[in-house]
Amino acid sequence: MEDVQIILSALWVSLMLTYLLGDVIRIFGGDFVAGEMSGQKATQAMWMGAALFMLIPIVMVFLVLVLPNPINGWLNIISAVFLFLFNLAGVRSYPGLYDRFLIVVGLVFNVVTVWFAWNWIFVVSPT
Repeated sequence: MEDVQIILSALWVSLMLTYLLGDVIRIFGGDFVAGEMSGQKATQAMWMGAALFMLIPIVMVFLVLVLPNPINGWLNIISAVFLFLFNLAGVRSYPGLYDRFLIVVGLVFNVVTVWFAWNWIFVVSPT
């Protein structure tokens, strides 16, 4: 059980770092305009939305290690599917090849997270 929790926590760390790597490359690559998101002036609500979005994998790193299964497994599945769909919907809005590549890497992390969580719920500890 602890092995699965460590793997899931590492997947969330990896996803978060992939998101942050994209942001860093976007800034240094010149594909970033301060105070804007998606070509429009960013509002406090937009920044709050970005903060909440980026907080999901950060919080999941902790929750994976402390919540009991099957709640833990289902929360992993729901969070990973949500982030998968959100990123899949936005992949075309990124102009850079590196951004698209990193989003695909993040999508793979989401799929692997769902796979581990699903197996943890139904294979490792069936109820």
